[in-house]
Amino acid sequence: MAIYRLLQRHVFEPDDVRMLGLVYEDVLKALGLVDRNDPATELIAKRLIEVAKAGERDPQFLKDLTIEVVQKEACSEF
Repeated sequence: MAIYRLLQRHVFEPDDVRMLGLVYEDVLKALGLVDRNDPATELIAKRLIEVAKAGERDPQFLKDLTIEVVQKEACSEF
């Protein structure tokens, strides 16, 4: 899973790692992504980690902001 591989490069508390894994799964579910080999899943993991590195720890806010960022990036590509 992309999120755990990427989290190894950063310093997060064990509770934060678990929470980020759950948020990651929620974001994928919300966006209808089921194929874990889809390149979009790594992009989502990277954006989620960026938001968390800024200090945010509220799971719902992390989810909402990650979805917003990813959707904006997808729209700007077209």
